[in-house]
Amino acid sequence: MVLAAGLGTRMRPLTEATPKPLLKLAGRSLLDHALDRIDAAGIGNTVVNAHWFPDQVEAACAARARPPQVLREDTILETGGGVRNALPLLGPDPFLVVNGDAFWLDGPNPALENLATRFDPESMDALLLVMRAASVEGEVGRGDFRMDPMGRLLRPREREVVPYMYAGVQIIHPRLFEDAPEGAFSTNILWDRAIEAERLFGLVHDGAWFHLSTPVDLRKAEGLLAANLVKPLF
Repeated sequence: MVLAAGLGTRMRPLTEATPKPLLKLAGRSLLDHALDRIDAAGIGNTVVNAHWFPDQVEAACAARARPPQVLREDTILETGGGVRNALPLLGPDPFLVVNGDAFWLDGPNPALENLATRFDPESMDALLLVMRAASVEGEVGRGDFRMDPMGRLLRPREREVVPYMYAGVQIIHPRLFEDAPEGAFSTNILWDRAIEAERLFGLVHDGAWFHLSTPVDLRKAEGLLAANLVKPLF
């Protein structure tokens, strides 16, 4: 599933008339970049949710050689609610979720292949792709997670600065959504449950990843890619 229903508030004015996932980077939309990687991984059933200018999202998806299903949200359901709403279309097996504004370059092996190889449905409810915060250009705050030696993710302690941040890509087992709230809610609620059960894990990305929150972030990423400066940086 690709999450493409957000308002992209911090990316304004670029998103005043365009959904954030349809903003372009290196000549293609962020949504196309994500779907290209999903197609390359051989995933045959893909769902894209849409709310902000959904007609544009539907048209972009319809123009692809392998059009994904588009699921409109009349009201924004946030990350957790959006996935929960799509569960009937995703099937009973573990599935991939990609943020519609996630943009990364693969390292020695494709990131989606690395996630699939690492995911263990017996011990994991979710496996998150994470980045070392120190290698990320842009505002990263205090980071999102720390990680134990087994790869389990943990929340930062009070006032703690932690080394990893979520990279917008994860594999989820459907059981993560058992007893999930109705309506709009953040996936963070379910991650916290999984952390308590010691079933939330992380995989450190071995390639480049771009934090695309504001127009400045997008311009910086475009400049780095155009100047071919990504490999030296990462």
